[in-house]
Amino acid sequence: MPLDPSPLIRPVCAEDDLTSITALIHAAYAPHAAQGLRYWGTHQTVEDTAKRFAMGIGLVMLEDDDYVGTATLRRPQPESAVVLYRDPQVWSLSQFCIAPSAKGKGYGKLLHTHLLDAARQAGATTLALDTAQPATALIAMYASWGYRVVGECDWRPFTNYPSVVMAQPL
Repeated sequence: MPLDPSPLIRPVCAEDDLTSITALIHAAYAPHAAQGLRYWGTHQTVEDTAKRFAMGIGLVMLEDDDYVGTATLRRPQPESAVVLYRDPQVWSLSQFCIAPSAKGKGYGKLLHTHLLDAARQAGATTLALDTAQPATALIAMYASWGYRVVGECDWRPFTNYPSVVMAQPL
């Protein structure tokens, strides 16, 4: 039996349907909302999606013509409240998600590998992220991918929880 072709991962472009991508993000973050966690992805607008992509290198993952994943690889952020994100060698990950219908296919790990390669090519020596402290399953997943908790941050009132900052050397 032939293997399914890998999904396409590419930079977001002007022709992309940000309404559909925002719906994908809302669906992917819905389980967190059901747990009472107010991630930005649970309620962001189409305009927010565009702004978040513009913060770095926005990527989409497509299976056939359907959006099944997204992420933003953010450049160093000299004005960030997170000290690590200010480091010129540290790039960070945000808006990372896989459509619920595509879970269990290894797409998250595939998209993450693509992000690691892109960060290396950009000259980063570390890839970092932050996530909700109560999101123990996400923290465990990121730890299994090589991240370690290196700090904390607090985005309240934009969220309703404290966050952990995780990083891995490239």
